[in-house]
Amino acid sequence: MTLEELRSLAARGEDSARQFKADVTNAESLAAEMAAFANSDGGTILIGVADDGSMPGLSLKDVARINQLIGNAAGQLVRSPLTVRTDNVALEDGRLVVALTVPKGIDKPYFDKNGVIWLKAGADKRRVNSKEELRRLFQITDQFHADELPTKAGIEKLDRLRFRDFLRDVYKQEYPDDPAELTRLLQNMNLATENGRLNLAGVLLFAEQPEWIVPQFVVKAIRYPGNE
Repeated sequence: MTLEELRSLAARGEDSARQFKADVTNAESLAAEMAAFANSDGGTILIGVADDGSMPGLSLKDVARINQLIGNAAGQLVRSPLTVRTDNVALEDGRLVVALTVPKGIDKPYFDKNGVIWLKAGADKRRVNSKEELRRLFQITDQFHADELPTKAGIEKLDRLRFRDFLRDVYKQEYPDDPAELTRLLQNMNLATENGRLNLAGVLLFAEQPEWIVPQFVVKAIRYPGNE
């Protein structure tokens, strides 16, 4: 990005594709912003640019710190990890602006470390709360359901003993020995995707150690003594 391109972006103000930050110090907050862009149409965060479009810039030491923070946020605090681009643009006074470009995500939805899905809402962001909204926003087919979201888990992650017992108890059917037949069965039961990977329902119901595959899905309960 050139200085002229930077000035042009700053002059247009913030919108759903651009966000200005005079500085960033919180990796978790930045990760949420990046997830919101990835879940939408992508965008650019200009670090060293104030909300009013002025450019106080950053020192070289600040740039080094911020680039390390960006790498941590993109790789460790967003699920799935994001590949982002940074450009250090020099201002006339020698200070710098970091242009952080977040591409439109290809593995939506993206979650922050707390399992929250964020979307851009104008120049700001908002969290996705309802299952119905999740279906609308990340629709894959006309009959899409959230539990059919694809995962990266292959069929080898299946808990074979649990699935075998389920087939016997519910369908009076034996576990298929042929891997291709097993894959077709899982697909017919809406537990696997067309490319042979477990979907979200398949992972939550029948995967070994699903907490390692989709750690953002948790159940919390509190038990109290008595009935009052």
